[in-house]
Amino acid sequence: MKKTLYSLMLNDEVVREVDALAHRMGTNRSNLINQILAEYVNYTTPERRINDIFSAMERLMSPERDLVPFFAPNTFSMSLKSSLQYKYRPTVKYEVELYRGGEGSIGELTVVFRTQSAALIDAMTDFFRLWKRLEDTHRPSVGAEMVSYALYEGKFIRSIAAPDRDCTAEDLAEAISEYIKLFDRLMKAYLGGSMDAHEVEAAYYSQLTHSSIRI
Repeated sequence: MKKTLYSLMLNDEVVREVDALAHRMGTNRSNLINQILAEYVNYTTPERRINDIFSAMERLMSPERDLVPFFAPNTFSMSLKSSLQYKYRPTVKYEVELYRGGEGSIGELTVVFRTQSAALIDAMTDFFRLWKRLEDTHRPSVGAEMVSYALYEGKFIRSIAAPDRDCTAEDLAEAISEYIKLFDRLMKAYLGGSMDAHEVEAAYYSQLTHSSIRI
């Protein structure tokens, strides 16, 4: 959303209180005044929508035992931590970043893992490649937008497609949350040996076809 510089005459005491509140909220004077004015005229800014999405995701994820959410208000990203059922219980972190604007992609999901086990690194890399292959194969069949991927050492990145219909912040939060939960569940099952590639594909396709919002 385009921003323009405006000059305003404000009371010094009001500015001091605004600055103090902005500091407590982890933002700055301009952003806070923009938010206050937007709320007053009943306009939802991109920043407010992102904050609403992450707040809803935090609420939806909090009851989960396998995924622990971390979210700081007035930021454009949140993270979720998951532990693998593997010796030394290595952790996987999901980082969700949402953009204020743009077309085609509304953000990206990054999966970060840290382990010294060469066997686990190979197994996780195999799963990431399997996941990309499944999405490339099945998303077009249901009319879902194609997404981009990147795989680095210890990191898997996937863009988040814009939903194919208008939806509320709550709807989008639920779609992202369900996607991460599916990814986490199937990854753990694959790494643990309780599901093979064909079973992972069947579970993925089932959720894909039953999802009302595909990101």
